[in-house]
Amino acid sequence: MMLFSFLGYAQEPVKQDSIPKDYIKVEGDSIFRPSIDLDEIYVFNKLNFKSYDEKVRYLILRRKTIKVFPYAKLAAEQLTTLNDSLKKIKKRRKRKRYTKKIQKYIEKEFSAELKKLTRTEGQILIKLVHRQTGITAFALVKELRSGWKAFWYNTTASLFDISLKEEYNPKEEQEDYLIEDILQRAFAANLLKRQKSALDFDYLELSNKWKATSEDKKE
Repeated sequence: MMLFSFLGYAQEPVKQDSIPKDYIKVEGDSIFRPSIDLDEIYVFNKLNFKSYDEKVRYLILRRKTIKVFPYAKLAAEQLTTLNDSLKKIKKRRKRKRYTKKIQKYIEKEFSAELKKLTRTEGQILIKLVHRQTGITAFALVKELRSGWKAFWYNTTASLFDISLKEEYNPKEEQEDYLIEDILQRAFAANLLKRQKSALDFDYLELSNKWKATSEDKKE
């Protein structure tokens, strides 16, 4: 049904002998194609929990991940906008002025909401910022401000057991894989708007790896 919904017919008659064999006409396109490009989809493994407590921890992680992901997505979008704009600004003074303008906008619009995050929500957000930008939050602050302020922010965050240098590593950290699993399921269910990760990993490979690891532990 999904396949036929993409198919259509040319408005003008086309000679049969001019159409390549096994080619199709996509609605809105004047070129016949041998295949149709479809969005990638995942068939998810059934969630299995060893205990009720493990299920509760997963649901709490899910709620917090879905809550903070939009902020990480915004950070990636703002960083892209900032970098694209800075490429067009040649003078150092104007570049600095524009950077401060972006900073003030973010602080004004979102600082109040970010201050409401719990410690664990804040740490998940730091990891997701790395997922979406490919850069740690510490490096972002250091790049946009001064190295001293980046050190200060990291020291302050550490008082709440949050490290701005935290990286997102679903290949080695099980909790990070669970966060990735939560994101992929949320994307598929349209609970979150999909945004590709800036990091290099394959979700299916991760799923197979952690499934095998779990089975080995059972043995």
